[in-house]
Amino acid sequence: MARKSPVDVLLTQRHEVPLDFPRAWIEFPDPRDPQQIFRCDLTWLTSRWNCIFGSGCHGIEKTMPDAGCCVLGAHFADKDDEKRTRKYADQLTADNWQNEKIGRKKGFVEKDDEGQRKTKVVDGACIFLNRPDFAGGAGCALHNLALVQGKQPLETKPDVCWQLPIRRTYEHVERTDGTNILIISIGEYDRRGWGPGGHDLDWYCTGSTEAHNAAEPVYITERGTLMELMGKKAYEVLVSHCEARMAALTAARTVAAKQRSSSAAAAAMAPFAPHPADLD
Repeated sequence: MARKSPVDVLLTQRHEVPLDFPRAWIEFPDPRDPQQIFRCDLTWLTSRWNCIFGSGCHGIEKTMPDAGCCVLGAHFADKDDEKRTRKYADQLTADNWQNEKIGRKKGFVEKDDEGQRKTKVVDGACIFLNRPDFAGGAGCALHNLALVQGKQPLETKPDVCWQLPIRRTYEHVERTDGTNILIISIGEYDRRGWGPGGHDLDWYCTGSTEAHNAAEPVYITERGTLMELMGKKAYEVLVSHCEARMAALTAARTVAAKQRSSSAAAAAMAPFAPHPADLD
């Protein structure tokens, strides 16, 4: 028997599926700009993932499961990202921000080893993370502020925080006729999205069967995030493709359920590349 790599052992222990598996992608022009092409991972966007923070989340650091994925702090995308975060941090009080005193006295920003600006880490987690015993409410203070104010968390939190678990990447491509286009990929923010250190996380949710138990697929539950990342018209095009895929998946599962062998059932589903974490 082939020996498992350390990463394979980790994934097995933490109930995660492998990082690489068949995926179904769709490409379509951006309705707002024909020089831009959206490339979207339908396998991820029609999966049943949902955030289980506070409901079984193991956290990326096993010694701090209650901190979820907030132990490293959040890197700011740019000056505007930091400015917007500061605007809402100024609206927090000691009643809804556990580290308010530290944040006011010493600030909430620090630099990493490479000089990149990020939210400060206090007692092993992001300065905005309220602990479970905090009377003002556990979890991200900025997230909680949005809910109280009737806003979407994407309005109050750093970009990297509200975009998870969606990952948007850009690729400039020169076609054979000399034209240039921008390919915008919308997909799963898996371990690799964190860089080389992502493989060292003790647990990560997007590939975990425990987090794939939502009543509705990602393209619906993450509607606000996707609209912000893609624009309303492009999101509407995406929805039409996702709905068609969901109908095809339902039909394929009906066929698979009638098969007498597991191999025949798997063959019926294979062309649709369902997310393996949905199948546990």
